[in-house]
Amino acid sequence: MTEFDELRRRAWAGRAEAYAETMGRLCAHAIEALLDAAQVAAGTRVLDVGTGPGTVAAVALARGAQVVAIDPSPDMRALAQRNAPGAEVHDGALPHLRYPDATFDAVVANFVLNQVGDPRIAVVELARVCRPGGRVAVSIWPRPASPVHRLWEDVIEASGARLPATLATLPPERDFERTEAGLAGLLADAGLHDVAAVTVTFTHRVDPELWWSGPARGVASIGTVFAGQTAAVAASMRAQYDRLSSPYLADDGLLHLPACAVVGSGAVVGSGGATSGVGGG
Repeated sequence: MTEFDELRRRAWAGRAEAYAETMGRLCAHAIEALLDAAQVAAGTRVLDVGTGPGTVAAVALARGAQVVAIDPSPDMRALAQRNAPGAEVHDGALPHLRYPDATFDAVVANFVLNQVGDPRIAVVELARVCRPGGRVAVSIWPRPASPVHRLWEDVIEASGARLPATLATLPPERDFERTEAGLAGLLADAGLHDVAAVTVTFTHRVDPELWWSGPARGVASIGTVFAGQTAAVAASMRAQYDRLSSPYLADDGLLHLPACAVVGSGAVVGSGGATSGVGGG
C-alpha cells in the first residue's frame, strides 16, 4: 500500500453515511454505463471492487447477476449489505485482491481508480481475477474537470483556502491522463484488449444544502481541504460556494450541475488474467 492509499483510507474513515447521501449519489450516474461496458447480465458472476454503499452491487443484482462486493471500510460494507442484500459483501481492496486468478466473469470498479496509489497495478489486479474472455470496466472523473467538480476548485481558489498536508496527491510517474485516450491507454498497457473508453454526460440535480454538507462532513478531497482550514477561511469557503453555485440554481430549488465521467473497459486474454506480475495478497 502506498502513502496515497493510506491517506485516502484515513480520509474516508467514518464517512460512509455522509458519502452515500452526497457524493455517492453523484457516482451513481455512471453505473448503468459501467455495467454495460462489463457486459453484466443475468447469471454473470461479478466482482464489485470498492463497492462503497453497494449501489453498483444493487444494480448488478437487479440485472440478475451474482455479485461479490468488497470494500476496506466496515461502515461502507454495512451499508452495502443493507442496500444490496443479495450480494456477498467482504473486506478487501486494491492493490491485492484475495481471489484466485480468473474467478469472475466481470470485474467493475466505479471511480475506484481515483482513490488508488498506483492505477496501472490496480488495473492489472482487476484483470487477474477476471476469466479469459471476461471484461473489466472502470470509471474515472476526467480532467479538465466538468462543472460539478470545477465548482469545488473555484471555491478553493476564491476563498484562498490552502491545501493541507493530509490531502493525498498522486506522484506524476504513477498518474495517467484523465481522458478517454488516457484511460484506454492505461487499460491497454495492463494487457487488456478490445479496449474502449467513452464519456458519459449527465446533470446532477441536488439540494444546495445537501451538496454543501458533503465537504462540511469531510467527504472526498474537498472535505479534506475544508477540514484543514481556519474558521475564517471555512466561512469564506461557504460564502464562495453560495455565490459560485447560484448560476446553477433552477426554479425547482435544486442545483443543476453539468457533469461527465469516463467509462473504460477491456477484455481479458490468456490464462489467469490479462498479464502476469501481480498476485493476490
